[in-house]
Amino acid sequence: MATSLNFPIIIVNFKTYLESQGKRALELSRAAERVSREHGVCIAVAPQAVDVRLIATSADIPVFTQHIDPEAPGAQTGHLAPEAAKEAGAAGSLLNHSECRLRADVIEGTVRRAAVLGLATCVCANTPSIGAAVSVFSPTMVAVEPPELIGSGVSVSKAKPEVVSESVLSIKKINPNVRVLCGAGVTSGEDVAVAARLGSEGILVASGVVKAKNPSAVLAEFAKGLRTRK
Repeated sequence: MATSLNFPIIIVNFKTYLESQGKRALELSRAAERVSREHGVCIAVAPQAVDVRLIATSADIPVFTQHIDPEAPGAQTGHLAPEAAKEAGAAGSLLNHSECRLRADVIEGTVRRAAVLGLATCVCANTPSIGAAVSVFSPTMVAVEPPELIGSGVSVSKAKPEVVSESVLSIKKINPNVRVLCGAGVTSGEDVAVAARLGSEGILVASGVVKAKNPSAVLAEFAKGLRTRK
């Protein structure tokens, strides 16, 4: 079980794709582990909650949940307690993905609860201004993803490079300790390298890896892109 994070980082969101459930989730995670070791780039995975323990106990990479709730343990049917995520082996959680939006007060409360437990948080934002706003809560990372480019195959780093550069500037101005990632439409090592040159400290990806014919090759290309920062 690996819980330490290093930067730059690649976070692969498994969503609820059939290609990333159960045994296939474990296979993808082990592929990510091999690429991480071979290329010296941290790769984390965010499977469905039911697969967190399986992966955390079988692959030596950081595992994130796709969401956690701020409620304390107790009579909270249907919620995912941060304590349960940690006990299952999670190193952190995604929050506020475009497919699971949260109110600002919920984001703040969840980030605080996670920090107390030593869980990292990667808060998603759809614009630089939203990224700056949530950075006040001191999450570990903010991942800026224009929703119109998610799953499009058109990378934000090329289609809207100003989104990446503006996000880095605005977030770091408010909280220099927050790591800035980008996502949406990332499909090539060049996309990643451009994002890195714009100041991104990693990427959040999903279908570009999960639905690839050769996920290992795609991850290796992304890892090389992150290491080509100049």
